[in-house]
Amino acid sequence: MNENIRIFKALADATRVRIIALLNEQELFVHELQQAMKMGQSRISTHLGLLQETGLVSSRRNGKHSLYKISPKASVEKSGFINLAVQGAEQMKEFESDRVNLKRVLMLRRRRTEEYFNRVAGRFDRVYGPGRSWEAFGHLLLRILPPLIVADLGSGEGMMSQLLAMRCKKVIAVDNSEKIVAFGRKKAKKNGINNLEFRLGDLQEPPIEDASVDLVILSQALHHAQNPRKAVSSAMRILKPNGQLIILDLKRHDFVQARETYGDLWLGFTETELHVWMENAGFENIELTTVTSEESAPHFETILAAGKKKARCRRAS
Repeated sequence: MNENIRIFKALADATRVRIIALLNEQELFVHELQQAMKMGQSRISTHLGLLQETGLVSSRRNGKHSLYKISPKASVEKSGFINLAVQGAEQMKEFESDRVNLKRVLMLRRRRTEEYFNRVAGRFDRVYGPGRSWEAFGHLLLRILPPLIVADLGSGEGMMSQLLAMRCKKVIAVDNSEKIVAFGRKKAKKNGINNLEFRLGDLQEPPIEDASVDLVILSQALHHAQNPRKAVSSAMRILKPNGQLIILDLKRHDFVQARETYGDLWLGFTETELHVWMENAGFENIELTTVTSEESAPHFETILAAGKKKARCRRAS
């Protein structure tokens, strides 16, 4: 069969075109392509085999696994096919999610050490160590906080806000329940916490001045928001340049009873959704990782997402 016809046939499949576009960005393992494309291993491997037969893709061993990439020995003619495939992929509806997922895959690759932490954390509550507790670790971490101005959006009664206020310059706790805000104010006054301010408001439009806080926290709050995307954008508005957003929320799940039992509006979020919302809002250095997985049903998982607001550009002198 004519070589060009073989290439045309290979690139007539949308999945193989997407693979070419991803490999054009980065050399990847099969499992990384799985994560980026949300497909099974056997399907990905079959397509890679066909692409290797055309000479568009090559592989090399790395430990027990193979890394795949666009063939560095591809002829000028084959390079033309590769460019056409990339252009075709850019017009597919899956392109945006593939691109975002690839960013996350590469970030996870760079943070291999976190895998060790997650394994240790999974054993933490089952292995006794004298004097070792999450409470102690929490106080340790509080000691290294700089004197920040923090906005805790969807704060509830403000347990986290009170802890942060022990070290931060100021904490603004926002909640949409009058009773909860009143309770929080009363408790803060009783405990003599003068740098904690409770404000009644919606986390989608927090009653906080533009560019006035160093850190915005959305802890298990987004899945209660009518418009979580807007809440992320509002976090950008109230942050100072170089300020940071931290989101802690449920990973997408199918426990529909959570709507009635816990009043949840959303059944969690995918890492891709959070990444896209943060990126569209203008955040940089976005990192996402799954930090906890519950052992008992319904096996809720928690995502930690972080992003930084860009510093103002300096004016040319």
